[in-house]
Amino acid sequence: MAAFSWMSWTPPIAVFFICIALMLVGMTIWEIRSPTLERKGFLPLRTTRGDRLFIGLLSAAYINLAWVAVTDLDQWYAAVLGLAALFIVMRKG
Repeated sequence: MAAFSWMSWTPPIAVFFICIALMLVGMTIWEIRSPTLERKGFLPLRTTRGDRLFIGLLSAAYINLAWVAVTDLDQWYAAVLGLAALFIVMRKG
């Protein structure tokens, strides 16, 4: 555990990493049971489910970083916006 002593493990950080791990496990199982096909949504390229997950997670990260940069409001609002962006990209992207 000494390797992780530099990081401040708060409940929101733990929830974040647990959710990322669960998404990766879920996407792996989904991909094994039902292989993905590339499709074109509102994103300007053809994407697979994994591509959309990656783009959605990046979008959520940028939303959270921008939130910290421009407002002093609670970070949970940014988390909800990031989650909404992830769902939109996964569904329509």
